[in-house]
Amino acid sequence: MTQPVILASGSKIRAESLRNAGVTFEVDVPRVDEASIKAAMLAEEAPPRDIADKLAELKSLRISARHPEALTLGCDQVLVHKGRLFDKPANRAEAAEHLRHLNGSSHELLSAAVISEAGRPVWRHIGRAQLVMRPFSDAFLEDYLDAEGDEILHCVGAYRLEGRGAQLFSRVQGDYFSVLGLPLLEVLGFLRARKVLIE
Repeated sequence: MTQPVILASGSKIRAESLRNAGVTFEVDVPRVDEASIKAAMLAEEAPPRDIADKLAELKSLRISARHPEALTLGCDQVLVHKGRLFDKPANRAEAAEHLRHLNGSSHELLSAAVISEAGRPVWRHIGRAQLVMRPFSDAFLEDYLDAEGDEILHCVGAYRLEGRGAQLFSRVQGDYFSVLGLPLLEVLGFLRARKVLIE
């Protein structure tokens, strides 16, 4: 019997990515006050990669404490644009504001993954991607927001590259799965090394 895997995330796209790759897992969503942790780390001038890594680790550890026998995967993603960290938009107006900031320029996505076992981290990775958003009109923006609805409120940057959000971009460099919020290939490599998946 292989070691159980638990995804410490409520993200549909992360679960779908793992499922499509043939990973058997359970979901247990941790309660972590992300806003206060981010605020404290930003006040200490922590780099964005450290913030993503710390949040992924906290989520992983929180669930690992409940399931010490399992490999628990915690994830976090941050978007960095001109030195500013972007969070998931709270509503349509905030989504529009975020997209106007990103319009016609490049930004970076950092997707952190930490796997814990028996209450301690045993593996971590941070995937990176650079995305160039094309210049778009206000008419396109309004049409896009109408079409996407509340789905974009669950996405840092207010877009889903796997959906209509692809129309926002002229170029994407880096790992596609990291754009989706999970450095999947590296996670799969670790699970093979641990014999959870067949080599």
